[in-house]
Amino acid sequence: MKALIIDDEKKARQVLKILVEENCPKITNILQADNLLTGVELIKQQAPNIVFLDIEMPEHSGLEILNFIEKAVHNFEIIFTTAYSEYAIQAFQLSAIDYLLKPVRPSQVKEAVDKAIKFLGNTQINQRLIELKSSLEDANFKKIGLPNNNGVKFVNFSDIIMLEADGMYTKVSTTLEGEILVSKPLKFFVETLKKVKTFYRPHRSYLINLSFIKEYVKKDGGYIVMQNDKTVSISNDKKDEFLNIVQNI
Repeated sequence: MKALIIDDEKKARQVLKILVEENCPKITNILQADNLLTGVELIKQQAPNIVFLDIEMPEHSGLEILNFIEKAVHNFEIIFTTAYSEYAIQAFQLSAIDYLLKPVRPSQVKEAVDKAIKFLGNTQINQRLIELKSSLEDANFKKIGLPNNNGVKFVNFSDIIMLEADGMYTKVSTTLEGEILVSKPLKFFVETLKKVKTFYRPHRSYLINLSFIKEYVKKDGGYIVMQNDKTVSISNDKKDEFLNIVQNI
């Protein structure tokens, strides 16, 4: 498997190259470029499987890659390297784009490469990059990327009814797409959606959109019925908090 590192900083390229060599045995050939246009030419000539792409570079940002290459013709996954703020990191997460936060750690590299390999040959990188650029430009995030067997579904926050833990996966119930099984644990969504005020976690196995509550039932210890008629448990330590919230909706 072949990888390409595009970064204007020589030291950053060397460090990442060593980390990939030490932690990603499936990658046997690592190419390097010090600017986006040189990197684009290497992509066309060498057809790498994975491209590590720095965002902040002179002349052309890494986010401009689709301006110079027809992604549909070249099958590769992008892993961005960035020193961006927490706000920007949320944009990466919501867009289902892999990223390495500088300074890069070995565990980050291995995890990102493993994810990229799973996406290879079954991806919608164009759409994910468009969503990422939109999110970085707009503080009012409105969509989230949901990785699944067919690629990535982009769903408006307002269309998510509830999320339910299923081991290391999450069942996401939506108004338009039905139920989507996503290859991320519920903990990821709790963290990613914590700034979206309509989402609430009444139980460790559920994250619900308060906009879709249909009914609260007192019997059997108390539980919630959502608009899709699914029932959601409420932890004993969350009951008073939940009742206070719904009384003020």
